[in-house]
Amino acid sequence: MSAYSSDLDLKVTDATGNGVEVDVATNLLDGTVRLSVLWTQEIYLHPDDAERVAQSLLRAAQHGRRIADARKPETDQTTSSSD
Repeated sequence: MSAYSSDLDLKVTDATGNGVEVDVATNLLDGTVRLSVLWTQEIYLHPDDAERVAQSLLRAAQHGRRIADARKPETDQTTSSSD
């Protein structure tokens, strides 16, 4: 089982029509974000698709921050003073 959750709303393929795809995924264990270009090392995007990838990365970053924040140990906000 993968620890990564892909953005299922992102359906972006290469503008040249060669079937290359982009995948944006969030690691559910530590909140890191993975950007993958599948089947090659580069991809050419139409402007609208580039914007969709950017929006997907923003969503993944927000999701990752929530996961990372949940993993942080709670800090003790109480202070005690002694006279």
